[in-house]
Amino acid sequence: MTAISERVPDPAEQQASKRVSQSVFDGSRLRVVLLVDVYDGAQQQFLEAYEEMSNQVASVPGHVSDQLCQSIENPSQWLITSEWESAPPFLAWVNSEEHVRMVQPMHSCIRDTRSLRFHIVRETGVEKASTGRRLQTSPRIGDGVIRHALTFTVKPGSEKKVAELLANYKSPEARVDDTTRLCRTSLFMHGNRVVRAIEVRGDLLAALRHVARQPEIRAVEEAINPYLEQARDFNDQESVRVFFTRAALPAVHHVTGGQDTERAERHALYYPARPGMGMKLAELLAQQDERAADDPRSPVLVSTVFERDDVVVRLIDVRGGLEADPAAALGIADAAQVSELTTLLDGDAAKKDGDLSRLLGLARMDLVTDRRSAPDA
Repeated sequence: MTAISERVPDPAEQQASKRVSQSVFDGSRLRVVLLVDVYDGAQQQFLEAYEEMSNQVASVPGHVSDQLCQSIENPSQWLITSEWESAPPFLAWVNSEEHVRMVQPMHSCIRDTRSLRFHIVRETGVEKASTGRRLQTSPRIGDGVIRHALTFTVKPGSEKKVAELLANYKSPEARVDDTTRLCRTSLFMHGNRVVRAIEVRGDLLAALRHVARQPEIRAVEEAINPYLEQARDFNDQESVRVFFTRAALPAVHHVTGGQDTERAERHALYYPARPGMGMKLAELLAQQDERAADDPRSPVLVSTVFERDDVVVRLIDVRGGLEADPAAALGIADAAQVSELTTLLDGDAAKKDGDLSRLLGLARMDLVTDRRSAPDA
């Protein structure tokens, strides 16, 4: 299991982080809620699968407890809640191959599921002497936008063809329903790795399902299918579910400098982490972006860090281009901090030569398409 930093921000630091609308690095406890709709007659199979899973998750570092609840109104509806010491150990587990294998038996008896994750901000009925029960110091002030990304790899040699397919599809309808709409989709490639970042106002799950149903999206997904390194079969729902489970690249930190971003350029940087170092690398980038947000001279106006296992991607809106300030573009304070960054990187990026331009060139992703919906869409 990945080692996770136990850094806990002090209250003064929390007060200085008003520009951060989303972060998993608060150090506070996490409550995970899973709403499950079980097929009629499959309750016993579901219960047995849950018992097996709960026995295994009990030994996962960072796990505190869990509960299984059945609806008193509809026996097909179940609720699983779990508590974790903080968000990073939960994310390390839920994004692991171990978790993909662990939950597979359960999905054969589930009609629908929805996962919700919350930092604990206040609670009652707990002894004050429980010093280990950390709470989020203050609530985050969000901007109403949910950020998420998907990543997958394509067969070497197919990159150009895949880029053409992904650049030329017709945009789906932005309006999902009365409360949800797609705001922006940015798609990048780095070698044979594809990253699609989306911004949604409203319900992310509803937006993802809406996009999946659009004929133009289904057509491009079918077109790139032969080039994927991880095969998927759209006629097999389990194959599709596993593919998108592995492709999910959650946002772990978002910060904005509060300045006008209308003319800012959007870029993405790919940081291949050393095995087991993905979350620590994401935290390092998040800390620096948090500090840079308070500097009006910083060229980085907005930053979102995405992390899954050893894949870390940083999506930034910058003014003046990346080359104007390579250190800021990379997410470090100055050239002196480059060694701390490269210590966590893998492959060619781990070379400790202090050459920021070389490192920036290695991290920079190629923009395939960046699409915004109309404000009133």
